[in-house]
Amino acid sequence: MRKLLTFLLLLAVIGLGVFWIVTRPKPLAPDALAGLVPDPVHGEQVFWAGGCAACHADAEAKGDAKLILAGGQRFVSPFGTFIAPNISNDPVAGIGDWSDLDLANAMVRGVSPEGAHYYPVFPYASYARATLQDVVDLRAYLATLPADPTPSAPQEVGFPFNIRLSLGAWKFLYLDDRWVVTGDLSPAEERGRYLAEALGHCGECHTPRDALGGMERGRWLAGGPVPAGKGNFPNITPAKLDWSEADIVEYLTSGFTPDFDSAGGHMALVVENTTHLPAEDRAAIAAYLKKVPPAE
Repeated sequence: MRKLLTFLLLLAVIGLGVFWIVTRPKPLAPDALAGLVPDPVHGEQVFWAGGCAACHADAEAKGDAKLILAGGQRFVSPFGTFIAPNISNDPVAGIGDWSDLDLANAMVRGVSPEGAHYYPVFPYASYARATLQDVVDLRAYLATLPADPTPSAPQEVGFPFNIRLSLGAWKFLYLDDRWVVTGDLSPAEERGRYLAEALGHCGECHTPRDALGGMERGRWLAGGPVPAGKGNFPNITPAKLDWSEADIVEYLTSGFTPDFDSAGGHMALVVENTTHLPAEDRAAIAAYLKKVPPAE
């Protein structure tokens, strides 16, 4: 009996060790950004491509108010309600005292400056594909934006989803920086892939998710139910989206569809972002969408 108990104890210790290794936060190396020179001018383009204002500014904000990133938007999901935090330049309520590495760890590893896991409602599962140069440039641009002292609201997430360490297991399953669409792509299509799969995180809404909230990469951009429980995100693969590239570019520019309808809901905020991008970037996204494998 003593040998059996010793064996079981040993298994438990090994199991806890494996769990700790799998679930512990894995930040970037301290020198990961060595040699990168920040460019705030380019960082503004990263800001709009990444959709920062769409979540972290007030949903009704217009003009310069879009640059006040005080958070507060609520995102309802089956796992709880997540509230966008303050990412303004305030050193206490926001991220004003964050380093470049702090932002890089948050965006590509989902790790806070304190070493805790972020919930994947923050789309680091997509931002993981972003270049570290773009992250550094974005940090430089964010430093030029207004500070706001509004405190971030706590996330409304219950047990067991409020156990942050368990998010390490989620990352083990789903945090994957490989491209979804591969093959022989033109430079424009590669640029569109970068904008759509990384910075623009299109898959976060338009890709179906499994029971644990992971994106089903085999059904990339095939649409799925809105987490709040009302409506569906549309399928934007060639199986359903029969618009021409010019139609897609027009939609990303003006918000108007070929049927003279217009973007609504959160997609209207996305279009506000894409209007700030160079015309060639909107064309690149359109070219990429035509290369996505059709999925029902």
